[in-house]
Amino acid sequence: MVIYGVALLAACLLAGQYAGDLLGLWLGVQANVGGVGIAMLLLVLASSSRALRPLVTDEAAGGIRFWGAMYIPIIVAMAAGQNVVAAVDGGLLALLAGAFATLTCFLLVPLLSRWGPPGTPLPPPESVDSATGAPR
Repeated sequence: MVIYGVALLAACLLAGQYAGDLLGLWLGVQANVGGVGIAMLLLVLASSSRALRPLVTDEAAGGIRFWGAMYIPIIVAMAAGQNVVAAVDGGLLALLAGAFATLTCFLLVPLLSRWGPPGTPLPPPESVDSATGAPR
């Protein structure tokens, strides 16, 4: 059940945010220090914990894996949004540095895609079952 994954994600996020607030208070900073990272570490530790294994059935494990996989891209997107705000506040040089780094990455994609041995081509779409993704 996906709901177990949501519950585990929520518990880890709340615990991480609380720990980040406490760490910020301890350091004398008026901010959450590393709460999202702490939450991600808690999620990784909790989802692979032996204590949770008896409580987790096959469907629940799928939900936990799903939300564990979704958590990292969401956090990266949130951090990227904060970086854009900081860059806009930082002025023109920060914006130009970000644009240059992004353009460089886009230009390196074709070069990096040719690197390494060629892979095996995908089968034609009509030879794959659309429901399961398995070959027919």
